[in-house]
Parts: sequence; C-alpha cells; structure tokens
Amino acid sequence: MSDKFDFKEALEQIKAGAKIDGKEGILAPLIKQLTEATLEAELESHLTQEIRNRKNGKTSKRMKSSVGEFELEVPRERNGTFKPQIVKKHQRSISDQIEEEILSLYALGNSYIQIREHL
Repeated sequence: MSDKFDFKEALEQIKAGAKIDGKEGILAPLIKQLTEATLEAELESHLTQEIRNRKNGKTSKRMKSSVGEFELEVPRERNGTFKPQIVKKHQRSISDQIEEEILSLYALGNSYIQIREHL
C-alpha cells in the first residue's frame, strides 16, 4: 500500500475486496495526506506571526486511527515554538471526530486547501 492516496487505485482495491478501514485499510493514506496538509497550514500561519523563524524539516511519528496506522510527517521550525493543534505534540492517535470531519469534507468534494482552512 502506498502512502499517497490515489482515488482510482482505491476504487480498484475496493472492487478487489480490500478493506476500507482497519489495519490494512485503504483510507489511512488519505487521512495521512490531509492531516499533513493541515499541519503545514498551521505551521505557515504560525510563521507569519514570528519574524525571525522559518521551517526546519519534519519529524516522523507513528499515528493510530480507526482506519489504520501510518507514519505522520510533522513539520517543525527553528525556534521550537510551533504547537500544532490538529495533532498535538506527543499525541499518538487521531480522534474519531477529526477523522470523520476530514473524510466528510473530502467526500463532499473539498480540495486539500479548503479542508486545511476548515480545520
């Protein structure tokens, strides 16, 4: 299973009998992508408020969700003042509420940017 969500590939996997959620579910990459996009937006917003700060790579952490587990790439910045809200520091699972909201917004046809802004 790829870490990048591909809608057409997901449909083919569903037709072939793949599970939608759970450990090997096909939705984990979608949750991962949308969560990472939201974290990037949070960091960008944070950096607009600090003059002498900038991006400084990413850290990886294993996340659990109802649709499976995945490695989440969390952006960081040089000063260490960024405190993400969608996935807080030391948090290892994504709440069902956030997960459902992400999937609902995607199902309604919202773009990654629109989902980031909403969350």
